[in-house]
Amino acid sequence: MNSHLTEKISHIHKSNNFSGSIYVQQEKEILANISYGFAKRSEEIKNEFDTRYGIASGSKIFTAIAICQLVQAGKLSLHSYVKDCLSIDIPHLDSTITVHHLLTHTSGISDYFDEEIMTNYEELWIKSPMYKVRELEDFLPLFKDKPMKCSVGSKFHYNNAGYILLGLIIEQASKQTFSNYVEEHIFKRASMDAGYFEMDSLPEKVALGYIEDLNNTWKTNIYSIPAKGGADGGAYVTAKDMVQLWESLMRYELLNEEMTKYLLTPQIQVDDTTYYGYGIWIKREKEKALKYVLMGYDPGVNFRALFYPNNDLKIVVCSNKSEGAFDMISSIEKELIK
Repeated sequence: MNSHLTEKISHIHKSNNFSGSIYVQQEKEILANISYGFAKRSEEIKNEFDTRYGIASGSKIFTAIAICQLVQAGKLSLHSYVKDCLSIDIPHLDSTITVHHLLTHTSGISDYFDEEIMTNYEELWIKSPMYKVRELEDFLPLFKDKPMKCSVGSKFHYNNAGYILLGLIIEQASKQTFSNYVEEHIFKRASMDAGYFEMDSLPEKVALGYIEDLNNTWKTNIYSIPAKGGADGGAYVTAKDMVQLWESLMRYELLNEEMTKYLLTPQIQVDDTTYYGYGIWIKREKEKALKYVLMGYDPGVNFRALFYPNNDLKIVVCSNKSEGAFDMISSIEKELIK
């Protein structure tokens, strides 16, 4: 452990009352493995190194890897038309949308939660009870009848609905449910203690998510997110799991070398230094990947993970509160990247 780094982490924890787990590893050396707060506040069950946290959209990389595995197996192509991969009627789906468009958020379809229009994720469940959302098909009524938002391939527009469609493609191509496929072909192969769990039947060692207000009162997020996550997000992982994912990926245990490199290739430019690959954000510097970024936010969930390929540095921060991960990971990053 790096004592100077752990002191810095402790200082950040005290300043924002961080709740969650931090795992930092460079090459084979563990620089930090620290947890704070409670997985279940009412019973004062503490967060620990093996606590599993929801990571919201940080899970999109699992969907992208699964698609690439099926492409590698010859069961579909990145340039396959979505209409040819699904047996579901989606009235306004443009016939030229490909799997690649969905992976890169350039399909132009309307999202079920459009951050340009909606500010509160919980608004979704006023008319569509979250306890009924347990399978990928359960997300379809939230967006399938909406018109296209923009023309295919015209721009990057972050889109959860597109990843729901990718999950349905995975199910149709693999003949398995999405969660079973990911658990068998990604989590198990990467020796991850992860899973897609239902909110009303959570197993042991899973942190509840907490939403706090200005009066220092709190509630859990069980009525704020789907009963079970889908292909757009909602897996539960330990902080160390995400390091193991990177290690397995970079040893080409999940995909072959060619497909791994393609997964991590910048596909679409988002701003001056930020690009998007398949299920992952990429920061570039001098035409090279400086770091890969995973992030996720839901009510009661805050997740950030970084991988610096040039010095094999991995930083993972999982929080079971709505905020705190960004401040924590930014401070760690400043401490280690000079």
